[in-house]
Amino acid sequence: MSPRNQRIVDLNILENNMRTIRAFVRDQTKIMAVVKADGYGHGAVKTAAAALRGGAEMLAVASVSEGKQLREADISAPILVLGAVTEEDAEEGVRQGLIQSVCSSEMVKWCEKAALTLQKQTEVHLKIDTGMGRIGVRNAEERDAVLKELHQSQNVRLSGAYTHFADADGDEKGILYTRKQYEIFLCLTEPIKDGILRHCCNSAAIHRFPEMALDMVRAGISLYGYPPVRTGLPLYPCMTWAAKISYIKELPAGTFISYGRTYCSEKTVRVATVTCGYGDGYHRAAGSRGFVLIHGQRARILGRVCMDQFMIDITGIDDTAVGDEVTLIGQSGEDRITAEDLASWAGTISYEILLSAANRVERIYR
Repeated sequence: MSPRNQRIVDLNILENNMRTIRAFVRDQTKIMAVVKADGYGHGAVKTAAAALRGGAEMLAVASVSEGKQLREADISAPILVLGAVTEEDAEEGVRQGLIQSVCSSEMVKWCEKAALTLQKQTEVHLKIDTGMGRIGVRNAEERDAVLKELHQSQNVRLSGAYTHFADADGDEKGILYTRKQYEIFLCLTEPIKDGILRHCCNSAAIHRFPEMALDMVRAGISLYGYPPVRTGLPLYPCMTWAAKISYIKELPAGTFISYGRTYCSEKTVRVATVTCGYGDGYHRAAGSRGFVLIHGQRARILGRVCMDQFMIDITGIDDTAVGDEVTLIGQSGEDRITAEDLASWAGTISYEILLSAANRVERIYR
């Protein structure tokens, strides 16, 4: 049965993106590929394998369950769980050989208890909050409490410390704030810098602040071809989202199209119905603002996006027929629509667009 619409992920492009980042970052700095949220919508297992082939030394996920998925796919590379360890998941994290994030003495105790239960050694990274306000120790007193508990633990070893920049892709004030965060991080890790991996650079900072690379950087959105700041690196989107034309009709001037009658044709218009809607994860807010590509030409969305379909103006796009492919994200001919384009029409960010496709949208790999 032919899919209504599908995402096509080119793993060669993703692997080459990682090779490009690997060549840019100094040799002594490790690269962690961030494959959380199902590989930013690209598929965690496949993207993790491609990133490792491209030169990544470690992987990052958001939760123990995401790390377990990679382990069950026989991925043996070191995996850091970016979310704070929980009492409920600590044991499974140890069982799967994951590196868990701690930011309190209690979290260290949970890891130690789990390690004792399983008779295993385990590693953790200390999360430091330098200005994100999310998770992490915020001062030397909180840091020392964690270090004291780690010193008393028999089975938990500190192998890294990290922070997250809140505004590394921002304006001049964001740049100054990032430098402040970096100085705080250096200060709080000074007593423990030997023998651990220190990492603070996300995708934006990899490009904008290469001097902050330290022992490791975390490549997230850039890996998937969407660097959040300007860069000279040749990084390319590796996902295409395509649908089909299911119906074509010609409508006279004065015809309303889609729910709410928000669009009315001013002249005779040739309209095609596309097999995708907000039930597939295509953003409803792109209605009447967004475009798709057909035979290398842009076609405007007419009216509101429906749950399973939306309509487009194909007037003047010759030889268009039922069954033709419609590119929602990706390249057609010489033109390209990116996740950033769709995000601008929908009033959101490219990250959300890449993650938005529903389960019923088939994902295939090249």
